[in-house]
Amino acid sequence: MAFGTQGHAAFATFLILCPTSFFLGILFSLFPYDYPLLWTSAPCPSEAFTSLEAHYILLHNSPLIIQRILHIVVGVGLLGFFIKLYRPTESNKLFDGASLMMYMCGVIIYIANIIRGMRIIASGKYEDEVVAKEVEVGGGGADTPLGRDDSLRVMAASNTILALVLMGVLVLQAGQWYAERKDIQELEKTREDETSNSGGRSTDGSRHKSPTGSKKRN
Repeated sequence: MAFGTQGHAAFATFLILCPTSFFLGILFSLFPYDYPLLWTSAPCPSEAFTSLEAHYILLHNSPLIIQRILHIVVGVGLLGFFIKLYRPTESNKLFDGASLMMYMCGVIIYIANIIRGMRIIASGKYEDEVVAKEVEVGGGGADTPLGRDDSLRVMAASNTILALVLMGVLVLQAGQWYAERKDIQELEKTREDETSNSGGRSTDGSRHKSPTGSKKRN
């Protein structure tokens, strides 16, 4: 456990679960926008792309305080992992280490796909952004640049991947809680068995000593 106490570990787990659940709530609020783009076989109406584009433009142009709050929440989650991984046990190395890797994958998806995608959507220059990137890396520009619809589908897919990664963090934390709970139950059962065995041995010892004591009295 972190710092060798269950209290610190519980607080650190709280710092991990709250930001993870917070981000899942944000992604769930985007699900009505993403559903027509990815999760239905019916043709996607143009209004769905327009509404999603307007929503991302609103998010991108939101006040800096909102963006700072979001990044602070990301930092709170990382702080929880650092607390739990300070002087880690085997459980921390296994579950918290894997959870941290998944959490960092989510951060990378957010930086590489979502932030960059919102900047492209806000600028409205989908083809120009992709072609400029191809020229920068030395590409020949043989591939067709992504248009507005495909760019929005990529954003929706990134949201889905990010949600799966964050749910993986919750599953790992729940698995750690269950494993530690079973270990505590087995330890308590072992102690009870040892206590009962030691009590039985002391009773048998007193029974064996009683005839000797009676002989000495005679």
